[in-house]
Amino acid sequence: MNPTDPEVLAFLDQDDRRLTETIRAHAVSVEYVSCGPEPEPSSFAYTIGLFGLGHPELLIYSVTPGTAAAVLNELAERVREGGDLLPGEVIAFEGWAHRVRVEEVPNPGDIVFGANRFYQRPPEASVPVLQLTWDDKTGHFPDDSGYTVPPLAQPRPGTWRA
Repeated sequence: MNPTDPEVLAFLDQDDRRLTETIRAHAVSVEYVSCGPEPEPSSFAYTIGLFGLGHPELLIYSVTPGTAAAVLNELAERVREGGDLLPGEVIAFEGWAHRVRVEEVPNPGDIVFGANRFYQRPPEASVPVLQLTWDDKTGHFPDDSGYTVPPLAQPRPGTWRA
């Protein structure tokens, strides 16, 4: 993609406007990045807008777009109401069989390109991101013994890039 191409510039302008309008209306936008059929192990979603409220953006890996939107929007609402999510915190949801554990992402500049574009930050000064790691059907998280989800379905923070 050539960032000086008029068609690319027009697309980016339209996307910037869409994103700005969504954040003005809802305080947050959920960006879903998919690289194949749903849910694809390389699919993930993240928020854009929480950094403007003084909170890291949130990211969830390898869930459907509907699940990603529900989880991210619910937690974004908690942040908008003044709550902070902290690394190590475990959160349960009504209507979803999984819990999430909040984990710091050490390499956000390799992942959240849209958020960094929106906030005009270079990768080395990326907006901070918290990954929401979900448990398996038995309640185990990826670093627990007995975890039953394949490792590629939910890589550990810092071990992957977009």
